[in-house]
Amino acid sequence: MSAPGRHRRRQFDIWPGFVDALTSLIMVMIFLLLLFAIGQFVLSDALAGKSRTLATLNLRLDELGRQAAMSEAERKAAAARVAELLARMGLVTEERDQLKSRMDEQNERLTALNNDILALDALRRQLEEQVTQLASRLNAADQNNQGKDLRIADLDRQLKLALASRANELEKYRSEFFGKLREALGNREDVRIVGDRFLLPSDILFSSGSAELGSDAQARLGKLVNTIRDVSQKIPDSIDWVLRIDGHTDRVPIATDKFPSNWELSTARAVAIVKWMTGQGIPARHLSANGFAQYQPVDPGESPEALARNRRIEIQLTNR
Repeated sequence: MSAPGRHRRRQFDIWPGFVDALTSLIMVMIFLLLLFAIGQFVLSDALAGKSRTLATLNLRLDELGRQAAMSEAERKAAAARVAELLARMGLVTEERDQLKSRMDEQNERLTALNNDILALDALRRQLEEQVTQLASRLNAADQNNQGKDLRIADLDRQLKLALASRANELEKYRSEFFGKLREALGNREDVRIVGDRFLLPSDILFSSGSAELGSDAQARLGKLVNTIRDVSQKIPDSIDWVLRIDGHTDRVPIATDKFPSNWELSTARAVAIVKWMTGQGIPARHLSANGFAQYQPVDPGESPEALARNRRIEIQLTNR
């Protein structure tokens, strides 16, 4: 075989090996690509798993964050509650101390009261003993006083009899006095005797709204004075008599500078009569002047006649 032929045969022989080598290389590259793809898949899957795990972890972290936030709020609320309970505990402790102090004071007072009760009980026993002694003495004194009581009752009876006797004796002179006085005044219809009183209309002695005794009034009172002298000479010295002169007005009010009310007018009239009688020699110790204004009427009516009857001077011969 010629040289060119051999050269072409050698070239042809190299190419299949190259192709095989290239094929092997390609197969290696394909294998490597396959390995890389598998690796990529595995890594992708692992990365996806990590991503899911990371997402799960993020969710858990968020949940833990919310729980942590809630726990913090609960912790603060619990702390506030604890602080409130501590404050209330302090108040309760203070109140307990105050109550204990008050209880101690009450115990002290109770002890003092018990002591006072014991002292009072001892005093009660002493008083009971004294009362027993006094009762015994009173019983003895009662026995002695029974006779004295009988004697006092007898003396009281005798005194009442003596007073009644004197009253009866004065009544005799009073009747004589009123009889002579009525005769001296001329048996006027407006002059009345009511019980133990001699009623004399003030109009025959005084002008309206006046307490001055005119000449006619003095002449009438002169007869009264003479009657008093005659009767008083017969009254025993043992009878302490007095002639009361009482002034009365009607209900018509008076209001003057001299007599601001009926009190002053009625009293002034009684005093004027008493003073005039003392000037005529009647002892002042046997005379009494009183004013009653309009407050003791003998006639409750409103007629002029009723008002005239209420304007009066009452004369009463009585015991002092």
